[in-house]
This record gives sequence, structure tokens and C-alpha cells, in this order.
Amino acid sequence: MGAVTTVVGVKRVDERMPPEEWDDSMPLPGDIVKGVALVEDEDSLTYCSAKNRSELSGILSRLSRPSGAVWVKVQRGNAMLELRARVTAYRGGNLYFRFTLMAARDDRHVAVLGDLSLERCTELQEMSRTMVSMGGGVLGRKRSISYDWKKKVGIYLPDRRSTLISSILFKPFRSEQNIEATTGRSMAWFSAAVSSGVPLVFINIQTEQISSWREMSRTKYHSSKPTMTPAEQVLGIRLWFLPGITELPVVLTPEEGDTRFGLDMKRTEEGFIYINSVSGGSAADRAGLGELFDKASKNQHLVVISRLEGREITPSEVSSEGLIRCCDQASIKERLAAAIEDLEEVHLHIMCWPNHEPSSADSKLDGPPVLLPPADIDGTFSHMFDAK
Repeated sequence: MGAVTTVVGVKRVDERMPPEEWDDSMPLPGDIVKGVALVEDEDSLTYCSAKNRSELSGILSRLSRPSGAVWVKVQRGNAMLELRARVTAYRGGNLYFRFTLMAARDDRHVAVLGDLSLERCTELQEMSRTMVSMGGGVLGRKRSISYDWKKKVGIYLPDRRSTLISSILFKPFRSEQNIEATTGRSMAWFSAAVSSGVPLVFINIQTEQISSWREMSRTKYHSSKPTMTPAEQVLGIRLWFLPGITELPVVLTPEEGDTRFGLDMKRTEEGFIYINSVSGGSAADRAGLGELFDKASKNQHLVVISRLEGREITPSEVSSEGLIRCCDQASIKERLAAAIEDLEEVHLHIMCWPNHEPSSADSKLDGPPVLLPPADIDGTFSHMFDAK
């Protein structure tokens, strides 16, 4: 085999300069030095190149006077950069001085040069890229700060056991030959839900690896199954949405003599639970749901329940057979019946429309701030929020 071709590169940085303080304007490990030129000749830069480290050290010794300020042309990845630097003397391992480069703005950043292979330069450049992205230099330097997570979660979540954002996973039908078909079906579901009166706010849509058709048809998953081949992989679509621009917390408080909370519920075709009626004088009416229901009905909106006791009750999955996995109404009724029997409070969260007006229910609890949807740049979904 022939000799390995080498280039003059930055082998490392003197240990006086911690890596977390590096930035892109400094000579970094892995940089291939293509040439150097005096700063005084900026109007007509003439770069001097060298074949090896010793030759470059000699060139730098001549450029070290009077100011030692130079331009350095380096190759970093596929890019060619011109960096400001200064010439300095460096004591090598054999105890005699060589001339090398240091950062223009920091005397601690001294580049140790060497004759390196292209492969080694690539490895060092990757290391430097990682260090710079972690540190970011003096202006972008990262640091750790304390944060009162318990307090923030308590203030800014509708319920500290719940997240603000929801999602639903659409598994592909066997007849769907591409991901576009599943995507279209997910958006049809979203549009139908909003058109029916459910105040959803579109956030994002993404593909998600589910399993193979073989695994989807099994009742149990065996972890010992070998890694799937690309042909076996099945991609679904996960649609992320906000359950309204905010979720209004409502507390149903029963009183002596109450035999029910006074609200009837139904389910939309898309799997959302909504309030169909509110009895006057009931716990639901006292909590403000009657007023909220009347206003929503005038606008042909629905009063949709997003959470019960902090538990999300929005639809979560659509199977490959087209069945929507959603909350069981019977379990909700059982929870309400048990609570009314023991005269316990029940906490609900209601999805709010963009034109939601305050009602007596809004003053029951201090809820989270309103979350505005992403900017509707092209108007794609704006029609969904118009009153029918």
C-alpha cells in the first residue's frame, strides 16, 4: 500500500481553552489550513500555502512581525472559510518553539498544528462541531438554570396530571397503498369533527411507525420478533391538535337532595363527548354549564368535554378496520353516579371556541392562559372556525 496523503491541519487546541468556549470564528480541531496572509494586505490578500507543518511554521515565523495578525483560509467540511487569527510561538513536545495560530479574540485558544490524514481531519471536525453546538462561544454559551417545575405545572396546565396538547393515531387500512390515503382520511376526520361543532385547533401531522401487518393482526406482541424489514413496516398518521384555544375548568358541586348532576351527554360520530342538555337549578347549571350551553347552541357549537378528573377523554386511535377508540360513555356515567351518591365534587374541562365569551363558569377556577393556534399562513383551516 502507498503512503497516506497528509495535509496541514489543526490537531488540537491548547488545554488552556475549555471546549465549551469554542466558536466557529476560531481555528478548530480538524480544520485543514489552506493558506495564511497578512491582515495588513487586506486590499490584495496573497495566501501562502504549505505542504507540511514545518513549512507552515516557517511561514508563520515570517508573518509574526510586526503585529502577527493574519487571515487564515481553512477547509471545514465542504466549506472554505477565512478566519482572523494571530501568530504565536508554541513550545512543542521536544522543547523547542514552533510558530502556530491562536484565536484573534482569545489568547487561550492556541491551535496545535500537525500533519494529518484526511480521515483524521474528518473525525476531528465532527468532534469540533459537537463541541461548538454544545457551547456556542461566549455569546451563545450554554448554562443550566433552576426552574420551579411544580409551580409552573400547577399554573399552566388545565390539570397537573394532563398535557395541553392531544393527538390521535390513524392506522392504515389494508387497501391503502400509500401514506397519502391515510393522511387524507385523518384530515377528513378532523374537518368533520370541527364542522359538527367540536372546537379543535390543528397543530401538526406526522408519520409514525406502527408495526407489521402480521403484528397488527396478533393479539399479543412477542418482543423476541426479529427487526422488521422495510417491506414489513407499516406507517400510520398521528394528528396533533389543541382541544380548543383553551380548556375551561368547571367544578360540579352537588348539594344535599341532588340525585344527579343535571347534564345529559352524547357522542359525535367522530368520538367526542358533548353536553346535550343541562337541567335548570342542577349542579351543572350552578357551575355555569347552562349559560355556556345556551351560548354555544346559538352559534351551532358543541359544549365538548375534553377531560374528566384530569383524564383525557378525546378519541385516541383509529384502527386498521376504521373503528375509533374513544371514551366509554358508560364509565363516565358510573363515575358521576358514584360522585353524586357520596356528594363529591367532579372536575371537568370544556373545550372553548376562539370566540368564546366569559360566563359564570369562567370564574369558578383560575384556568391556564389561552393558547392561540399557529398562524394560519395560507388560510387552509380558517374556514373550519366559521360559524355554520
